[in-house]
Amino acid sequence: MPRHVAVIMDGNRRWAKRAGLLTSQGHEAGAKRLIEFSEFCFKLGIHTVSAFAFSTENWGRHKIEVKCLMSLIQHYLKSKIQYFQREETRVSVIGNLTKIPESLLRTVQEIEEATRSYKKKHLILAIDYSGRLDILRACKSIVKKSEKGLIREEDVDEALIERELLTNCTEFPSPDLLIRTSGEQRISNFFLWQLAYTELFFSPVLWPDFDKDKLLEALVSYQRRERRFGCRV
Repeated sequence: MPRHVAVIMDGNRRWAKRAGLLTSQGHEAGAKRLIEFSEFCFKLGIHTVSAFAFSTENWGRHKIEVKCLMSLIQHYLKSKIQYFQREETRVSVIGNLTKIPESLLRTVQEIEEATRSYKKKHLILAIDYSGRLDILRACKSIVKKSEKGLIREEDVDEALIERELLTNCTEFPSPDLLIRTSGEQRISNFFLWQLAYTELFFSPVLWPDFDKDKLLEALVSYQRRERRFGCRV
């Protein structure tokens, strides 16, 4: 069983269009699916679930849709604080949080503080996240520390860079399995460093329809693979 499963939740808008619903209703269905998805993962013994909730590039969408997404994320986080406490699930939010609404930022801080002590289950939400900017931010941090004399050139290795990435919040920063729904077959600037040896599973199913059976299908596919990390076994 993988320790860390990442998911790119794609297809909410197409799902809503096919169902004759509003785009906002598609995103609501997607948010509900994420709760069910993570809950089932944790029941199967998976430690960390990370979800690409809002990319840096998503700011280019229509302002009404962006506002709806920010409001929806805040509502779900706020309404699920007691749920995550009851389930003893730690929640972390990573990304450039300087541009998100102040009300959402307060909710993020509240839920992170309320769940920080939990160790066995970890849900990571990537909001205004960019894999390229994550690496760039890590490099800048290392340069600043070098200028202050805190690190030397010979100290810089993969482990140091990983500690500077935003996924340093979890015990398992590199996903074992990445799932992307809706038929798209790309990683779209998500976890560029962390996905170096991640197994990829692309599903044609739209995210709101990605149920337990589809998750099990992805996990079975993962378990059938031989992970060699570039070495012959």
